[in-house]
Amino acid sequence: MPTRRDFLKTTLGTSSLLAVGGVVPEFLATTALAAEKDEKKKDTVLVVVELTGGNDGLNTVAPYGDDLYQKARPTLAFAKKDVLKLDDYHGLHPRLGELKRLYDEKRLAVVQGVGYPNPDRSHFESMDIWQLADPKRAGTSGWLARAIPGMRVKDAGVPGMYLGDDRLPVAMQGADGGVISLADRASFKLQLTGNRSSRKSLIESLNGDAGGGADLAAFVRKRQLQTYTSLQKIEDALREAGSSGRGQTREFVDGRFVTTDPDSLNTLSGKLGLIGRMIQKGLGTRLYYVQLGGFDTHSGQAEAHAKLLGELSGALGSFFNALTPEHSERVAVMTYSEFGRRVKENGSRGTDHGSGSCMFVAGSQVVGGLVGKHPSLSDLTDGDVKYHTDFRSVYATLLDDWLEVDSRGVLDDTFEKLPLIDRKKKAPKGAPTPPAVPPGSAPLPLVEEVPPPVEK
Repeated sequence: MPTRRDFLKTTLGTSSLLAVGGVVPEFLATTALAAEKDEKKKDTVLVVVELTGGNDGLNTVAPYGDDLYQKARPTLAFAKKDVLKLDDYHGLHPRLGELKRLYDEKRLAVVQGVGYPNPDRSHFESMDIWQLADPKRAGTSGWLARAIPGMRVKDAGVPGMYLGDDRLPVAMQGADGGVISLADRASFKLQLTGNRSSRKSLIESLNGDAGGGADLAAFVRKRQLQTYTSLQKIEDALREAGSSGRGQTREFVDGRFVTTDPDSLNTLSGKLGLIGRMIQKGLGTRLYYVQLGGFDTHSGQAEAHAKLLGELSGALGSFFNALTPEHSERVAVMTYSEFGRRVKENGSRGTDHGSGSCMFVAGSQVVGGLVGKHPSLSDLTDGDVKYHTDFRSVYATLLDDWLEVDSRGVLDDTFEKLPLIDRKKKAPKGAPTPPAVPPGSAPLPLVEEVPPPVEK
């Protein structure tokens, strides 16, 4: 039968979930007492979606009612009949059908004119600024990592999780072991020797009372058990995602058949679907981070941007529709990109690196609607719109009002709060349902499996 020592060696020995030594990890030590004082309280969850490459905010939330928009983009601008109208001036991209539904349900906030002083148009520098929450790039730890020590984290001992196969985003670096990365199903496997009976005995041993409930050994033993339980929940969620029954589809794209799997962790839908399963299983993780790349649309923007926004909209719609009302009220999603695009389209029917853009914040306790005015198209700086809302105001609002973490301690300054959160709001009633997919909002239309034409 495996011993407690075997358990630690085989299960936790190389895991970043728990570092057991002479000192309890900081993120556990600072949150354990707070967690145990309020076991019944449902902790909130923040899901961050990075739109990598510089999303074109001007065509995401289009000022279709402005003639200057039409003149600046002769091939890319949307007409009044094309957009999903928010009012007589603003309209969402036609592929954002699911986000429009959330907007109509007052569960989507559209934050306009977001940026920072002296904007940088380099992908790397600007992304660092957003993820460090520091235009001077003076720090080394990410803003989410800095939030972790102040968060209440129950049960899991896993405050943050990154789903992706790239290196850990800067936003989550420096969390003192409080973040794990999950790249794919194959990379995650719970290693614990013995049959079901011996596993049960081991768990009972870990859960046993050593006689002193307040000593370090008892504390670490409890966290070991909770960590194992969390590992099991993640593995179960992965297993369910692989057998969800949604099935693979084949599409004929660019002259060839492409097989797509909605549960693949290579897709935004698959990542958000897995996050939803982990939330509903009671995994105590409070920060999730995912990415959707491809937004650097220097040429042929119309088709590429439509596909990306369709994927974003469909994935977020499915994610919220799969959550029960109880869990939906605990979840908020924030999207951001490192910069926007120039107002004028270029000669390749694309757009070049710009500055101010928009952000989405979605959730059942989000105050829906437009936040801030659309930047003026007649008052530009070097061809870019001027920002009026510092992105750190969005961060500060979510830290203080959603995660209940002191924003000043994380951001090292005080920023104006935005009307984004209402903790008294309730989720729409009824069981989760598949998302209604308005025309044009699906990532890609399915086509019959017919062979491509043969060239003569």
